Formats: sequence, structure tokens, C-alpha cells
Amino acid sequence: MVEQAPVELWGPPVFEKGDKVVALRDVRNDGTFPGAKMGEVLIRKDEIGYVHSVGSYLNRYYIYAIDFIETARLVGMRAAELQLLEKAPDAPPS
Repeated sequence: MVEQAPVELWGPPVFEKGDKVVALRDVRNDGTFPGAKMGEVLIRKDEIGYVHSVGSYLNRYYIYAIDFIETARLVGMRAAELQLLEKAPDAPPS
């Protein structure tokens, strides 16, 4: 029997709107980013961005829309691809 990963949506999101984050790895276009070729690197490891919004995918996972200022791209990412650098100024304490 294949063991499934827990449903992320059963818990709170890891990041909140306005949090400053850094990409932990290069992110390539999986075909869902308009105007970029499939496989093209969208975001480089160590690029810094801000959480623009928090959504979900397949009713299981949080997807964080990250606004990467340097490349002027808004890219959807999973929590495992990001590291928190700084909580949003108005974020509630955790």
C-alpha cells in the first residue's frame, strides 16, 4: 500500500501575506507560467520575494504566490521550496 502525504490544508499555512521569503532552489516552468518556455528557469535559488497571496491546489496543498521583485515575476510555490526570512510587519505572533 502506498502511503500518502498528509493534507496540508488540515493545518494553518506556513507563510502569510507579506512574509519575506527566499527560494531554496531553482524553479523551472512546468508549463503553467505564461510567456516562458517549458523548463525555463523562472526563479533562481536565493532569490528573495514576498508572499502575495495564499491559495490551494488539489484540495491538499497550500500554494504561495510569491512576488519576486528582482525578476518582476509572481510565481506559485510550495512551502518546501521556500524559507522565511522575515514575518510581515502586521503578522500575528505564532
